[in-house]
Amino acid sequence: DACDRQRGSIASVIRAGLTRFSSLSSDNSLEPDKKILLIQKDIEETTQLEMPMLEKNLVVISTIASIATLMGLLGTVFGMIRAFAAMATAGAPDAVGLANGISEALINTALGIATSALAIIFYNYFTSKIDAMTFAIDEASYSIVQNFSIKEKGIQ
Repeated sequence: DACDRQRGSIASVIRAGLTRFSSLSSDNSLEPDKKILLIQKDIEETTQLEMPMLEKNLVVISTIASIATLMGLLGTVFGMIRAFAAMATAGAPDAVGLANGISEALINTALGIATSALAIIFYNYFTSKIDAMTFAIDEASYSIVQNFSIKEKGIQ
């Protein structure tokens, strides 16, 4: 009942294990080891279905981190082109045109690095959250299987 009220991956996996647990508790046609394997199988299948949902947006964050660096570099190249173009058209070094181009290049570099750094921070944060959820799923799964083993086999 609590798993039905609680949404999320951990609740889904626990629900799958407990549903199989309760359906097999009264079934005397199977050996305890077979019942345990069936519970483990349901838990593993549900976990495999939930993991892509947890990881689906990590690709976007990773892509932003990669592309931000490249966009910063591209902006740097355009800024340097502008700086050298200002020098070429003036015939003599134009300090203002050169400074504008270099300034543009440095701004683009800074923005690209900052965006990439933020995306990497978010990526690592969410990856660690997913790892913690995966650990919680593993702990809950182990607990369900152990409780069923104790109930079925009388293991202490």
